[in-house]
Amino acid sequence: MNFGEIFLWELLGTAGLTLMGCGVVANVVLKKTLGSGGGWLLINFGWGFAVLIGATIANPSGGHINPAVTLGLLASGKSATGWAMAPAYLLGQLVGAFIGAVLCWAAYKLQFDTHDDNAHTRGIFSTGPTVPNYPWNLVTEIIGTFVLLFWILRTGTANAGLGYAAVAFVVVGIGNSLGGPTGYAINPARDLGPRIAYAVLPIPGKGKPDWDYSWVPVVGPIVGGVLAGLLNQALPS
Repeated sequence: MNFGEIFLWELLGTAGLTLMGCGVVANVVLKKTLGSGGGWLLINFGWGFAVLIGATIANPSGGHINPAVTLGLLASGKSATGWAMAPAYLLGQLVGAFIGAVLCWAAYKLQFDTHDDNAHTRGIFSTGPTVPNYPWNLVTEIIGTFVLLFWILRTGTANAGLGYAAVAFVVVGIGNSLGGPTGYAINPARDLGPRIAYAVLPIPGKGKPDWDYSWVPVVGPIVGGVLAGLLNQALPS
């Protein structure tokens, strides 16, 4: 598979991920929706199914839809394409995440336009800590992403159709168990792409994108993914 094909499939898959993932948060947070007030569990399951949808779409490229997966596979020595194609994966993921977030806004534009508290809508697009402490917030993201990548690597399900469904439930489990402190980005593109979208979208009365925190959900998942890859490489098959 060449650079352009990998870029395209990762873009489409990650766009599907953030369209559906940001969409479930919008459905819960915005007031004039049928899912308003649906709660944390609905959000977790929505993101889990978003992973299933996005990874299945991106199956031709391996269904990474997450830089932590791409880099974790490379660190483990199990990447099917090697470092030469890493830029195609990473660029496709970031662009796709941005596009998916914009599509989410388009689907909910009327709700954004009539919402009475758009100053607090950043969480629809990107994550943030409940107790701001960047070093410990970083630790939380490292642990959550490590769980995801180590499970993928040890079970060998990253490229199988049924494996994507299993990964979706692992994501739900991570959200339920480890997502409370930071919102569990566990995916740099999933957080950074929609954060950029939030910064540029014409949402009336919107809040700030919180660039001061934005490095945590990028660095934490990358570190967690690479650590999982390195540990997996050191362990017996």
